[in-house]
Amino acid sequence: MFDYIQGKIVELTPANVVLDSGNIGYYIHISLYTFISLKERSVARLYIQQVIREDAHLLYGFADKKEREMFRLLVSVSGIGINTARLILSSLTPAEVAQAIVKENVPVLQEIKGIGGKTAQRVIVDLKDKVGKISEEEEFLSLPDNSNVEESLSALVTLGFPKALAKKTIKKIITGNPGLAVEEIIKKALKIL
Repeated sequence: MFDYIQGKIVELTPANVVLDSGNIGYYIHISLYTFISLKERSVARLYIQQVIREDAHLLYGFADKKEREMFRLLVSVSGIGINTARLILSSLTPAEVAQAIVKENVPVLQEIKGIGGKTAQRVIVDLKDKVGKISEEEEFLSLPDNSNVEESLSALVTLGFPKALAKKTIKKIITGNPGLAVEEIIKKALKIL
């Protein structure tokens, strides 16, 4: 329902924040990672995940979309509830959680209170492919001339090439020639494909 809430920080604790937006005070649960990013600010934009239970409607806020996406992935794992997911994101940054999952680093996850060996392994098994795809996507989008890369990818997909194959081809081309225009990228890609 909500994508983000932006407003003035009225109260801030390591566990929650109250944002005044449109003369409404939103009580939002946050992780320690988000708390640290809000510490010196008076106005904030938090990306929201709404959780509806029988007894409450709760808002969870995140400093960025990556943290919110990691939260959503974590709660999709059997045995990981919203509070455990928030605890994980308070103990590790989203990037550290992703790295632990991709590298199958069970001990790092076990260091978090409430995460045992079986739960850590379940998180890795359930999320390794999903987190790996997100990491590849971020790596792809971090290539130079991002708008040219995106336009080239869109054109190749429209021409009927599989998205994954087009991404790999564009990545090869851009790595060797970072300043290419969209047309040049597409021409080179068509020769390879």
